[in-house]
Amino acid sequence: MMTNSQKEAELIARLARQHGVTDGAVMAVLEALRRGGGTMAQFSHVDFGGMSQWSSGMTMVGDMFNDSLKAKLNAIAAELSAYLLDHPAKAHAGSWWPEEFGSPSAAGSQNNMRYAAFPERSRLVIDDHGKMEIYDTGDHRISVFRRARARTPP
Repeated sequence: MMTNSQKEAELIARLARQHGVTDGAVMAVLEALRRGGGTMAQFSHVDFGGMSQWSSGMTMVGDMFNDSLKAKLNAIAAELSAYLLDHPAKAHAGSWWPEEFGSPSAAGSQNNMRYAAFPERSRLVIDDHGKMEIYDTGDHRISVFRRARARTPP
């Protein structure tokens, strides 16, 4: 009997062969989907022309006019998304947010601040220099975080 990690490795290899991309490209999509709760992905990989995004019904690749590349990403991400829905991840061991929140839809960090969004619970958790705050997001749905670039004064 195959383990889950063996099944996942076979899925990655099959999708890579089927769509003519590297295993690393498929892994990049899978890892991004995991960070996005299985429903969205934002990542960068050369096989998709650099910075790329996927959410059911919306596909963007670095080579923005390459429709065949968009179709590849859409097919790979759709199958991986279905796989993740059928194989939910266990709670992250050692996560810095409250365990009862489970897996975030989006999480990140910048400088000494960490953040994670939990839309199913309408919560945003921010850890600023070791001080954790939990916010009620109400009807607002956070799906992605973007890093701000430092501006240099004129």
